[in-house]
Amino acid sequence: METLISLLSSLYPDFISGPQGYMLLAFRAVVGFLFILHGLPKIKNLETWSNALGAPLPLCFLSAGFMIAGGTGLILGVLTPFASLSILVSMVYALVLEIIDGLPLVAPDPYELGEFYSGPNGDKGEPPSMEKALIFSVMLVLIMVFGPGAYSLDALLLG
Repeated sequence: METLISLLSSLYPDFISGPQGYMLLAFRAVVGFLFILHGLPKIKNLETWSNALGAPLPLCFLSAGFMIAGGTGLILGVLTPFASLSILVSMVYALVLEIIDGLPLVAPDPYELGEFYSGPNGDKGEPPSMEKALIFSVMLVLIMVFGPGAYSLDALLLG
């Protein structure tokens, strides 16, 4: 436990406070909440998600679990770099799969297509792209680099 505290203290010797600290709190909370919202349906429909990805069930379980646990950690600002990293692994894996599939960086806007995209199951929406996994990856790295801010359990425990 002492090694963990020492590591966190060396990563974030000063926790950002003031308006920037409040923005980090809001940013962390929104990103964490979004990952919980992404993880819950995956954990509830684990086998379907595993089959759709073509990934092993235990790997999908870990990914969805880390989205929920990591999202909760981000909201609370506890073990923030580890919470971010646990989710980032899934996002980088998603990016790799999307690159292998040859998906575009940004999908064409549905309005440019003349009608909404219809997926393989007839689902309406936007065509698939790398955009969401990429932006989530950047958001998680930003949280890791700037830290949780002064308004976090990390700051409370280490400050």
